Amino acid sequence: MAIEALKENLCVNQIIGKAKENIVAEGDVIIPDIKPDILSTINTSGTICIYKKEVLEGKIRIDGGVQVYIMYLADDENSNVRGINTVIDFTKVIDMEKATPNMNLETDISLRDIECKILNGRKVNIKVNIDASVNVYSNEDIEFIKEIENRKDIQVLNNPTNIDSLLGSGNTKVYAKDTIGIENTDNLAEVMKTNINIVNREVKTSYNKILAKADMLVNIVYLTDDNRINEVKWQIPVMGFIDMQNISDDNLCNTNYEIKNILIKPNNVDEHSIYVEVELEISCNVYEKRELDIIQDLYSPSECLNINQKDITVMQDKRNVKDKSIIKEKMMIPELRNTKICNSEITPKIIKQSIYNDKIMYECELDVKFMYFSSVTNRVDVKLQTIPFNANLDCQGISQSSNLNTKIEIITQDFIIMPDESIETNIELEISVDVSKMMEVRVIDNVEVAENNNENVYSIVVYFVKPGDTLWKIAKRFKSTIRAISSVNGIEDENKINVGQQLFIPKFV
Repeated sequence: MAIEALKENLCVNQIIGKAKENIVAEGDVIIPDIKPDILSTINTSGTICIYKKEVLEGKIRIDGGVQVYIMYLADDENSNVRGINTVIDFTKVIDMEKATPNMNLETDISLRDIECKILNGRKVNIKVNIDASVNVYSNEDIEFIKEIENRKDIQVLNNPTNIDSLLGSGNTKVYAKDTIGIENTDNLAEVMKTNINIVNREVKTSYNKILAKADMLVNIVYLTDDNRINEVKWQIPVMGFIDMQNISDDNLCNTNYEIKNILIKPNNVDEHSIYVEVELEISCNVYEKRELDIIQDLYSPSECLNINQKDITVMQDKRNVKDKSIIKEKMMIPELRNTKICNSEITPKIIKQSIYNDKIMYECELDVKFMYFSSVTNRVDVKLQTIPFNANLDCQGISQSSNLNTKIEIITQDFIIMPDESIETNIELEISVDVSKMMEVRVIDNVEVAENNNENVYSIVVYFVKPGDTLWKIAKRFKSTIRAISSVNGIEDENKINVGQQLFIPKFV
């Protein structure tokens, strides 16, 4: 016979599987007939586009491409600098035994390096190494007993728990586009390199909608028709709306921006401009904080009960912590004397992270790639420089068991060659950390009275406390109550009993 109970639903976001994979995208590129042969490469760079990602039965599939830019030294009498732009597509299938199509997929995909091998003067092999971190989540509605109705004899052990429950997920596709002007004295010959970064992310909620805002920083290096290399920097606003029912300002919104396609198109020479169009997908998971008084265990002193229990994994302490940092440094780089810096590209790396006294401490490096024109060699070249730095983030209540997902974004960068030929560095960056904890919680989803009930035949039992005992366990075993045992034995603190202590266990009446 089922017992009347008040039940509650809880949406649990449980991690089903994790994977870290290396993706290799490779292909050959033919130098167009209108361009000279390639003698050697000067610089390679790329941007990852994710066309599609999906969770299948027992596996994950990711389809994408890398827009690769190669600057090379031409095999001609003037040793001019020229460029190749191509897309190397890739498909990656990752086995994940418990994955099913209805699950959520989170990915963090970054470019590790690009290898460029010259096969002959007209043909180049490109190999791109990509790091992919994949998390698969199941969003499961769990029904559990919140309260027993009309049964005063049932003893209940509650477990007050604060959790972060998934309120909903959504995404939208947006286009960031603009026409970027260049110097009027520059007649653009070709685009040599493009870097795209998403910074200054903001989220606002109102009227069952999420407004996601950010800035897209675009840096384009181009060649003029008189063989000069120049660059232009531009900022394009990004904005998208995601429908989300019952959302409020108290909810936590985790947003992610993913580039799907890029179009860089020089306009007519006399317009002195470049058209940029980037397709992005903005995805968002929304969490609400809930205080639950979960029934962890129950029993009846007068009847035998059949209890159906199960363990679930819940998320706690979900939050995002951000901090900005300024790195100022003076560097002496002999190769950059008597030169002009044409472009700089920064790749942040986390070498080590640790947790101590409510702080996350990072040891990091910035790999800086300088592209410069030397008046001595009369050519464009590249110099790599590493800048080490440390950063600390205050994060109250963080522990070694906390899950951390850290991203470092470069907001601004400025490099000035000083009169003493040193380079003055001014870099602003933002460290953003998603923090959470996972905890096992036992819930009860069904209770019934057993058909065969064995009545207690004793009036009182003498019991000696054993290791691991609690008053709850003892009371449940002998079908008594904590209150009755405490009263008979003069126990003031129900949480304090000692091994070997003699207890009188009264029969429940």
